Amino acid sequence: MTHAHVLPEDADRARLIGRVWDVETGGPRVVAVRDGGVFDLHAVAGTVSELLESSTVLADVDSVTAQSPPRWQVSDLIDASLVQDPARPHLLAPIDLQVVKACGVTFVESMIERIIEERTAGNPDRAAEVRASIGRTLGGGIAALRPGSPEAAATKRILLDEGLWSQYLEVGIGPDPEVFTKAPVLSSVGVGAKIGIPSFSSWNNPEPELVLIVNSVGTVAGATLGNDVNLRDVEGRSALLLGKAKDNNASSALGPFIRLFDGDFGLETVRNEEIRLRVDGPDGFRVEGVNNLARISRPFEELVAATMGDHHQYPDGFALFTGTLFAPVADREEPGQGFTHKIGDVVTIRSAHLGALINEVGATESLPAWSFGLRQLFDYLHTHPATPAPVAATTA
Repeated sequence: MTHAHVLPEDADRARLIGRVWDVETGGPRVVAVRDGGVFDLHAVAGTVSELLESSTVLADVDSVTAQSPPRWQVSDLIDASLVQDPARPHLLAPIDLQVVKACGVTFVESMIERIIEERTAGNPDRAAEVRASIGRTLGGGIAALRPGSPEAAATKRILLDEGLWSQYLEVGIGPDPEVFTKAPVLSSVGVGAKIGIPSFSSWNNPEPELVLIVNSVGTVAGATLGNDVNLRDVEGRSALLLGKAKDNNASSALGPFIRLFDGDFGLETVRNEEIRLRVDGPDGFRVEGVNNLARISRPFEELVAATMGDHHQYPDGFALFTGTLFAPVADREEPGQGFTHKIGDVVTIRSAHLGALINEVGATESLPAWSFGLRQLFDYLHTHPATPAPVAATTA
């Protein structure tokens, strides 16, 4: 895969920012991408969080990319990232101090799959049977319900009377969306890095999602792609195991870059974005799917307001996974068991305006330990204050 496949289709018009592991200084640098060059923004901001607090962020980025030479070429960084070469400069997850939050059950189809996990107690052998049963009971009428509406409340009363209520229906059509903390600060991995499936899970899948990047005052500054790696068997046993199902080493992938909102790209653009997923397995198995954001059941503004407001503040901002329509039901092996990951699967999540997030599946316990945390970042910023970056030779 070439670097052009990783970038947005209209990369020449996109304002892209991210983070690069700088081997010269031994730490992360905030960067911007323009015309194939990658520009060090360290003189402007030491963290992405700091950069997005600026009311002139677009002008700040444009000034650096117009007046300074690039330190790297995007093709070199993408190549080093995809071959997982830590000795070369490579891309990191494009956020840093932001809290990683996630909304679940924001599409009716995925809500049904969560109910299946619950009803089967995480047993994939019963998934097909329960899926058919729920389909017969609920029918298609529930898909048109507006969460929190009087019609949704009436449906809830009917389902309660019939003994069919579920915690997933509560957040799927009730007044309050599900919002949870997906991963610790600085633990997300970027394009090319391996994502982890722990040994205690035997039924799991990728979740291709739009991720909104929100600053400390609640402004949605941009968007990126995310893989909210999901352990279906663990969460299916009990919703109280959500933390165990969602937060493991390398279970949150983001990237390749944050695309900043500007006059050409904003919330109205991503409301209709199609996020495509492809999994290529070492066994020759392939599964494809689409997360069509036009079918989301709650507007993005509602999800952001449920996360941040008078009830909760985020002084360094947050990244918000917005949920997925995709739920893999194609059988990989035994009939009726659906899809689950195998070690070596290559997961590609792509959209026209955001590029491609590509990761290989590995065994969580054997992946590199998460070792660069807040203390290491603060030490790096202390020893490398914001100064003009050294100019490296560029690739011809």
